[in-house]
Amino acid sequence: MGFNCVRLTWPTFLVTNASYSSLTVEQSFQRLNLTESLAGIRANNPAVVDLKLIDAFKAVVSSLGENNVMVILDNHVSKPGWCCDNADGNGFFGDGYFEPDVWVDGLTKMATMFAGVPHVVGMSLRNELRGPRQNSNDWYKYMQRGAEAVHAANPRVLVILSGLSFDNDLAFLNSRQVSLSFARKAAFEVHWYSFSNGQEWAAGNPNELHVAVNASSASSSGSGDGRGMLCLDVGADGQSVVTNPCRCLSADNSCDPESQWFKMVSSTRSVAANSMLAELPVKLGSSKIRSL
Repeated sequence: MGFNCVRLTWPTFLVTNASYSSLTVEQSFQRLNLTESLAGIRANNPAVVDLKLIDAFKAVVSSLGENNVMVILDNHVSKPGWCCDNADGNGFFGDGYFEPDVWVDGLTKMATMFAGVPHVVGMSLRNELRGPRQNSNDWYKYMQRGAEAVHAANPRVLVILSGLSFDNDLAFLNSRQVSLSFARKAAFEVHWYSFSNGQEWAAGNPNELHVAVNASSASSSGSGDGRGMLCLDVGADGQSVVTNPCRCLSADNSCDPESQWFKMVSSTRSVAANSMLAELPVKLGSSKIRSL
């Protein structure tokens, strides 16, 4: 399929709450009445069905490595469930299910668990911070704490920080940088979807809005400040991860698109607006793990 990295999501409670971590895959799917999906897992990956959830997660990570696919562990939510909503209790530090100490404990446990796994190359601290409680002061306070916890438990992984407003906004970094004890391994992610400005697209002039949204995206993501965009590749020894500025961001006949873990689509848009990464979900119920 032409990609070499998967952003694999996990909920905090998977490693901090025994009522979840003690469940098997079968029990979890039965609780949610996902009978059709469970049947698919039985047909394609029968060895996974009776595993505890965390062991099934480890099996997926292991299979990705066996197929030369790098993994970024993404803390998606605290309480398992659909993401994302402003009022789902998972949005920002202090929300109903998002207790900072528990979150840091979860990051530490997950970073420790995969500390010796070479193809686990990064950890994203939290997906799409959001909601009425969000503010930049708490962002710095807790994201820096989470970053340090991951680094202490696993010094070799990249530490990836997301922004505010469903990760549409990193503009606050223009006036204040993060303060970390380590260097050259922190990265920032920004999410920009076609529906990120949904109401504006519905009511506005598409041509005018296209220009305005592109300019806003470049400003709020910080991608227009010359820092460049992160690309990952595996070193010649097969054990190291090479991080370089992204190539193939514009028409370049000398560039090999297969050398990167995402695909660029030909467009007249700016480089900043074209920095979206393609997320390719893996469905356990419909594909064999070994075929990834």
